[in-house]
Amino acid sequence: MDTTVIVADLAARLRSAGGPDGLWVSAADAQRVGGWELGPEGACQGSRCVPLPLGVVRDGLLDLAGLARYLGQPVVHDSTNDVWVIGESADDLREGLGSLEAPDFTLPDLEGRRHRLSDYRGAKVFLVTWASW
Repeated sequence: MDTTVIVADLAARLRSAGGPDGLWVSAADAQRVGGWELGPEGACQGSRCVPLPLGVVRDGLLDLAGLARYLGQPVVHDSTNDVWVIGESADDLREGLGSLEAPDFTLPDLEGRRHRLSDYRGAKVFLVTWASW
């Protein structure tokens, strides 16, 4: 079964990456999807390196969802369609709010076409959101 992983503006399909206890991916897929490289100091994303908490590496695989949660990033998993979405941490979003300009993001419309907020700079935008909780 294929697993879909969405991180920032990237959506990737991985072969049997998910599982009931995490989003277990190979080192190559962690690099491709999240930009993470595994090394002796932990996981590095560019110049940013973090030590790996217990339980996020097993049998040569990295639990990308576990790492994201450790870093304060929201993680959503749709087990029916095996889709994982990893969002930005509140700290990262807060940094982008310093200019009082909304951070750029991409959302699909009802027909599946993707729209970036930056495409509408200078225009008025009305965004309607809804959540079941």
